[in-house]
Amino acid sequence: MKLKILSYNIHKGFTIGNRDFILEQIRLAMRETNADILFLQEVLGDHQDKKCKIPDWKTAIQFEYLADTVWPHFAYGKNAVYPEGHHGNAVLSKFPIVDWQNHTISTNRFEHRGLLKTKVMIPQLEKEILLCCTHLDLTQKGRDMQTDMIVKHMAPEKDMPWVLVGDFNDWNKKLSPKIEHHLGAKEVFKSLHGNYPRTFPSFAPLLSLDRIFVHKLTPVTAIALTDNHWKNLSDHLPLYVEIDLAA
Repeated sequence: MKLKILSYNIHKGFTIGNRDFILEQIRLAMRETNADILFLQEVLGDHQDKKCKIPDWKTAIQFEYLADTVWPHFAYGKNAVYPEGHHGNAVLSKFPIVDWQNHTISTNRFEHRGLLKTKVMIPQLEKEILLCCTHLDLTQKGRDMQTDMIVKHMAPEKDMPWVLVGDFNDWNKKLSPKIEHHLGAKEVFKSLHGNYPRTFPSFAPLLSLDRIFVHKLTPVTAIALTDNHWKNLSDHLPLYVEIDLAA
């Protein structure tokens, strides 16, 4: 059995530069991947102001709208809170979620970040897997501090298979070796292809910002989705990975 996962910074449902609101197109594109698990960053949990300004604003609770009938189980980690609403990370799953926690890993008052830890049960295997989603700071100092916090949160999970996914903003590739070394993990793209995927900006990807780490799991496929319709959606490209659960 293969576990199909998708990681995507959806940029709150807007195109690059916030020109157009395209949440419906994002939803349709994600459905086409047939992924079992979605790891999403920059997801709006609520935003009253934009409801008034955008005529085709479907819903401000984006994780519920995106999940709909395809991913019936979901968890949302509220990180950035402001007068108009809030946003954060989300995990959408076709498998039952048995537990979830959102840990604050913010390092300054301007960037509010979290580590969303979600446990799902794979009924066919009678096995629990830990799914973790995050989005790190823009500054190197902040990312270094957050990496240390993530290591502390993940270290006690050494006996459980897990996936750690997100927008790490790791453009200079300094964080991945540290996570791999301290947690006994491997970054899927580096393991399978020898390098990290370029995901930003979506229309002409130059920087490798997004990562997928696994522990006690065997990845068999890792692809950055670069088709033209993805380049016209968020400012990031999504990552698609398949994991061989039988192995």
